[in-house]
Amino acid sequence: MRVLVVSFGSVVGARLWLEQTGCTFDMLLDPQRKIYRSFGLGSSYAKVMKFSCLLQYGEYGAVDRDFPDIPPHLLEDIYQMGGDFVLDEAGKVLLSHPCLTPLDRPAVTDVLQAAEAAHVESTR
Repeated sequence: MRVLVVSFGSVVGARLWLEQTGCTFDMLLDPQRKIYRSFGLGSSYAKVMKFSCLLQYGEYGAVDRDFPDIPPHLLEDIYQMGGDFVLDEAGKVLLSHPCLTPLDRPAVTDVLQAAEAAHVESTR
């Protein structure tokens, strides 16, 4: 099994994000957002700027939780929505979770179940 982080940003911005977050997964850059579009992921000012999201971000600052410090010239579309997806080796989508807000993520148990299904199918 392989985990990939997909980003539409620049190589410089991606390296900086990986460094600052400590993420050790491979990153795939999708500057034309073909992968994003194929999974139905768009941009949404309304979803990103939703009061509950802004409140959550404010609470992170209150408990001294750091965010990656990306210089403004490297910020691209801050309204791009993300998602979490699990595919098997043949590319069949086993879990599809387009985020409803920037903070929306699937339950870890759902991701693990989909990963286990991918593993079972690969051993057949």
